Amino acid sequence: MILNYFKIAFRTLFKNKVYSFINMSGLAMGTGVAMLIGLWIYDELNFDKYHTNYEQIAQVGQRNTLNNETHVWPYLPIPLANELRNNFSNDLRRVVLSTFTENHILAFDTHKFMKNGNYMEPDAPEMFSLKMIQGSAKGLQEPYSILLSASVAKAYFGNASPIGKIMKVDNQQAVKVTGVYQDLPYNSSLNKVSFILPWSLLEASDDWVKKQKDDWRSVSYQVFVQLAPNTDFKAVADKIRPTLLNKIDKEQAKTKPALVLHPMSQWHLHQFFKNGVFAGGSIDNVWLFGFIGVFVLLLACINFMNLSTARSEKRAREVGVRKAIGSFRSQLIIQFFSESLLMVVLSFVLGLLLVQSILPFFNQLTGKEIHILWSNPAFWAVGVGFSLFAALLAGSYPAFYLSSFMPVKVLKGTFKTGKKAAIPRQLLVVFQFTVSITMIVGTVVVFRQIQFANNRPIGYSREGLIMVKPNSNEIHSHFEAVKNELLQSGAVIEMAESVMPATKVLGTAGDFEWKGKDPTISERFPIPGVSYNYGKTVGWQFREGRDFSKDYGTDSSALILNESAMKFMNLGPTAIGEVIRWSGKPYHVIGVIKDMIMESPYAKARPSVFYLDANYGGIVNLRINPTLNANEAVSKIESVFRKYNPAVPFEYQFVAEEYTKKFAGELQIGQIAGFFAMLAIIISCLGLFGLASFIAEQRTKELGIRKTLGATVYNLWQLLSKDFVWLVSIAMVIATPLAYYLMQSWLQKYDYRTGISWWVFVASGLSVLIIALLTVSYQALKAALMNPVKSLKSE
Repeated sequence: MILNYFKIAFRTLFKNKVYSFINMSGLAMGTGVAMLIGLWIYDELNFDKYHTNYEQIAQVGQRNTLNNETHVWPYLPIPLANELRNNFSNDLRRVVLSTFTENHILAFDTHKFMKNGNYMEPDAPEMFSLKMIQGSAKGLQEPYSILLSASVAKAYFGNASPIGKIMKVDNQQAVKVTGVYQDLPYNSSLNKVSFILPWSLLEASDDWVKKQKDDWRSVSYQVFVQLAPNTDFKAVADKIRPTLLNKIDKEQAKTKPALVLHPMSQWHLHQFFKNGVFAGGSIDNVWLFGFIGVFVLLLACINFMNLSTARSEKRAREVGVRKAIGSFRSQLIIQFFSESLLMVVLSFVLGLLLVQSILPFFNQLTGKEIHILWSNPAFWAVGVGFSLFAALLAGSYPAFYLSSFMPVKVLKGTFKTGKKAAIPRQLLVVFQFTVSITMIVGTVVVFRQIQFANNRPIGYSREGLIMVKPNSNEIHSHFEAVKNELLQSGAVIEMAESVMPATKVLGTAGDFEWKGKDPTISERFPIPGVSYNYGKTVGWQFREGRDFSKDYGTDSSALILNESAMKFMNLGPTAIGEVIRWSGKPYHVIGVIKDMIMESPYAKARPSVFYLDANYGGIVNLRINPTLNANEAVSKIESVFRKYNPAVPFEYQFVAEEYTKKFAGELQIGQIAGFFAMLAIIISCLGLFGLASFIAEQRTKELGIRKTLGATVYNLWQLLSKDFVWLVSIAMVIATPLAYYLMQSWLQKYDYRTGISWWVFVASGLSVLIIALLTVSYQALKAALMNPVKSLKSE
């Protein structure tokens, strides 16, 4: 009996090839989209689960109230690690002090490259469950040792064993390779750590770190903890919260420092803080794309229901005959469900093939390494469950609707579905295009927000500006010679040093005093140290005053403020000449510049204080000659840098490119949303194409008579198209307030955000309307151009 159901289902499938193709294509695309989104969500939810102790690891942060705002950051003092280790040993199984991941020069023989790595305490490999391939993780207990990732070991030593080989770090310390660990996967927050050096080496070789060993004021490092068994994050966080407050002076206590724990399970999905509490992150995208996947799948199921019910009159006689010869309604329902199941299963297979073929593009779009989980039983369980669910969802309406026909009326020819039968189909079409228009509006708003922030005044000129990190003192020691050679070569027109890059804040300071300061507030300002000509090099835009200059001997005790700092300090209409004390030393303000956007282009600029720093500059900033080709200019710069700094690989960044990277997250979301919006429109139009084809076929005789009586092709096209135009227009009306509410809510997380213009809704709606009209027009014109003699004969 069951076999008979599927035989009939196959016959029906092949008898109606066009409708079967439309149905299967739509379902396959819907299934493929749902599968892609499911694999993407699975990957997001499994972030950092590579680490065995994933559930027990946390990063320690500190919550502070600064500039009347509460912040959470991971920067901590060195002595905190021992304090936690000694006083909370019952709660913390491991405590690891670490630098942030930075570029270092690794050299072996003639091989010399810049690689990312950290200085860490010896418990790090055990805490993060590094999988050792060669050697031992205990090598970090030796001060002059190094652990390499497998890819770094391969780059330097090929297939030879690196264990025991001597390498040089930053052309200074000689270290012995004591272990090689498996590369951390891309979906680990630590995947950029390609080597680990012992913390004891940093303490032994860096005088600045030695001075900070017992300094609770200097906060420049990370602390990771692994909880002891039978403890929980909240209880431990409550215990360690006042640790910092008990170690600092009264002035620092104004910031109300409190330790917090950020569990590894939340590093990726809940990485943002607002006003000192978790405020979302990638989890927002998981929910967003989860809803998109559900809706796109619904669109595909709607196509199936629409086409099945639309063709009910074609199968009404079949139902009547079956009922007349004794078929029960339950048997008819099973028959229609079997057809639905067959269609869904075939569509699922096609969807798998579609996903397999599109995964390389999707991985490139999302920056992931997703693959189909062929060997995962859960994947197949979900696939089977989805197929049954989709078959029930997509086949329920046709099954119960078609099986309800009265055989007497059908066989007498008096059965008519009537206009009311089309109402459910019309509602579903409206739903389809409401979703499609909403997704298009969302995609447009995302890209408008990116463009809005990209066009924001940033307080300097990023075009033609490059940054070089020398990683040694050689360029600073020969700065004037390097500058003169580059100016004479015509490669650059200006050059200066700075402690921080133009696109990032690496340090802040407090302890500032100014006239009229509220004694109850605490503050911490970014403090970019710069050399002479920095403002000229980057293109500062002065609101008032001047740049640092060698013509003024007093500029060593001068400051330049940004507009936000001037407003925060409430210095009045002019700040020039105002005296500001920093750690008790008086400085005078010589200039105020427009806010220089060094951090997020979506956030307010922080009050910043620029000072003259004659010491070693971590960044060399160069303004290349606009009359030269960029590659030619960089080639000349490289030759001069190699002359004075031969031991360090020459690496540079264009500031414009680094600034553009700040939009990477939003750009990726916009591209993925746009990709799925396009697929949603295609699925919706497939259904529309099938409905238009059916209606044109259904009205063939009517069109022939109208054409015989003198109706033009335009009249017939208008007759067949107007109903669909109305449905899409209704969808536009519904989608407009819905899309506005959703996107307005999304924009609220940005301090600097675009508005939502009326034309976005009009353009999105009209574009969908035009696409729908073109889809319908093909069938409408085909029917209108048919020879009326042929159409009347066929009836």
